[in-house]
Amino acid sequence: GVGPSDASPDEGVVEDLPLVDEKAVEQLTEGLISHYLPDLQRSKSALQELTQNQVVLLDTLEQEISKFKECNSIIDIDALFSEAKHYHNKLVNIRNEMMILHEKTSKLKVSGINI
Repeated sequence: GVGPSDASPDEGVVEDLPLVDEKAVEQLTEGLISHYLPDLQRSKSALQELTQNQVVLLDTLEQEISKFKECNSIIDIDALFSEAKHYHNKLVNIRNEMMILHEKTSKLKVSGINI
């Protein structure tokens, strides 16, 4: 026959569970929410403030980066002007040398020497 050891291990478990009181579950849920909700709302507002501060910081950084870019282009312009001045001085020296050579050749022509 069927003895006590032949019974299914799950048999009778459903009957052993107490009935769930939906009102108690609702009250426990509200209690849990009311316990954690204020902290979560404070965390949410703190995160929103942090995000806004990050946006302001990013804007400021972008402005500073654009200032540095302007400074670099000014340095480039300064280098360009220095180079232009250097080459202008070279041209002036070449022109002076050409004028001296022209004067010398003119004197030689006046002296009767053909070049």
